[in-house]
Amino acid sequence: MKRDAHIHTPYCPHGTNDSFEDYIEKALKSGFTDITFTEHAPLPEGFVDPTPDKDSGMEQKYVLPYIEELQKLQLKYKEQIRIRIGFEVDFISGFEKQTTAWLNTYGPFIDDAILSVHFLKHDDTYVCIDFSDDVFLDFAEQIGSVEAVYRLYFDTVKASIKADLGIYKPKRIGHPTLVHKFQLAHGKQIDDESSIIEVLHLLSENNLEIDANSAGFAKTFCKQPYPPLPFFKLIKQLNIPIVFGSDAHQVKDLHQFAEKMQPYID
Repeated sequence: MKRDAHIHTPYCPHGTNDSFEDYIEKALKSGFTDITFTEHAPLPEGFVDPTPDKDSGMEQKYVLPYIEELQKLQLKYKEQIRIRIGFEVDFISGFEKQTTAWLNTYGPFIDDAILSVHFLKHDDTYVCIDFSDDVFLDFAEQIGSVEAVYRLYFDTVKASIKADLGIYKPKRIGHPTLVHKFQLAHGKQIDDESSIIEVLHLLSENNLEIDANSAGFAKTFCKQPYPPLPFFKLIKQLNIPIVFGSDAHQVKDLHQFAEKMQPYID
């Protein structure tokens, strides 16, 4: 495995201050030749972050400095490693126009990007579904059941795949089973195989890539990647491009569990 295409940075407001250079040097030492920095893009204009510290996305004022710093690093390391400038863009139901406007502005500077679902809408409120197990369980109680959360999550992922976000819409869907993050906390046996298969067929039909995200292995209440390993056989049958992502928020997590994922990606 020579590419890690889901890496966060010191611009992440809920991450660490580990420098770009530290990430790059570790990638070089690990034999990686292609990396994408995918910092959380600013949340859409008018959207109120429901997390306590309101730190889910980069502040808008840092977007150009982030891009400019990476452009300099591309030049500095151009003979050693391919560095792609990217973002992890949130798909938020009801804010498609704002997201499209942002992508139209900054899309020309973006080499690679991920479209992810972190926020679910119920009635007129939003929740960050992966914030904590307590938030997840409270939301499940609010909307009726854990199964209802799963349905809403996969409906939102399907909407993100189908959404028209303009010519700069990200080509890769991020951690498409993120709702599994707290599966060992709620303890319910949810049969979501048909929902995952439907998502995979939509990815294939829309010529989108999938983020083979290893971060779930390290999550206390998950212990599996997003998506789970048994689905990679179908992913390959559907000819969906598989792109590994460690989802590292600190240098020590760069390429985490890549060795576990490699047999399923090759």
